[in-house]
Order: sequence, then C-alpha cells, then structure tokens
Amino acid sequence: MKNWRNILTDTTLKEAIKEAYASAPDDEIIVYTIEMRHPAFTQPLRVVRDHKSFTGTLEASAPENAGEAVEFLPYAFDLELPEIAESGKPEIVLTIDNVSREIVTSIEAAVRTPYLIEITYRIYLMSDPSGPQNDPPMTMVINTVETDVFRVTARAGFADLSKTAYPRKTYTLDQFPSLSS
Repeated sequence: MKNWRNILTDTTLKEAIKEAYASAPDDEIIVYTIEMRHPAFTQPLRVVRDHKSFTGTLEASAPENAGEAVEFLPYAFDLELPEIAESGKPEIVLTIDNVSREIVTSIEAAVRTPYLIEITYRIYLMSDPSGPQNDPPMTMVINTVETDVFRVTARAGFADLSKTAYPRKTYTLDQFPSLSS
C-alpha cells in the first residue's frame, strides 16, 4: 500500500504512523480506509481494508460527518498511491473486490451525472481510532471507473483547477444591481 521511499518525506503523516511503519510492532495494526462521496449517494460509501468493520473518528474538516465516529465496511481493496515527484499528474488506482450490488448500483448512477465522485483516503492505527494518521487525508476525484459484478476499478487524481472559474464568484445584476449602467 505505501511506497517506503515516500514515508519519510510525506509531511501529511503523523509521527505515530511513521513509527508504526518504521518499527512494525506486533501489537500495532495499520488500518486503511476509503470514503467515496457523490450527490447521487444517499450517504458516503466507506470501506476498510479488513475482514471486519472498523469505526473511526473523522477529522474536524471532513466534508461529511466531521468529527464524528463512523463505520467503515470491510472490503478487499488495493490502492496504488501516486509517487511523490516534481512532474507529472499524480493519480491513484483503486480496486475494490467482491463489491455488493448496492455499491455497483450507486457508482453506476453517479457516473451518469455531470458530477465527479470524490474519494478520501485515510490511515488509522487500530490502537487510536480517534482520528486519521494522515492529516489532511488525501482527497481526489475519480476520473474513470469500471465496474462489473466482482470488482470496481477507479483512477483518481486531483481536481483540475484549470477548469475552475476565476474569480470564483460570478457577479450578476440580481446580486449587484449597481453593475448596470
């Protein structure tokens, strides 16, 4: 899951998780979670890379359920993290195996809309579910997704800021009547 060359230079990781990666103590379990959000979803899809559910507290700045303890459902997934490099567009590849029909239906409904699915990757320590160990958690948008009855495979990257309006506020005559001559 984690590229060992990047651990020491990753400024988003807390010291406790860096220590767990470096020393690999027998009594410490690293928990990998994924959250997917989209307006078509009735609630965020939250999964944990484990064989049992995990309850962890989200960060105070989380887009939904900020600061609350939430449940992540167990699914086998693999995540290829982007390399830390000065050039190129970072991209992750997420593969979730043995997905339920509900997840496939939700994702298929989401891709038929003009909105992108957001994905947040959080790392927890089993001994400390009080908050993610990567601060801030990595949030990206899914650019492409493929589903079948067994698996969901998605490629995600950071939002394309080149298509964002600047300034972000649109000045209209309704809001600013003095713009009219």
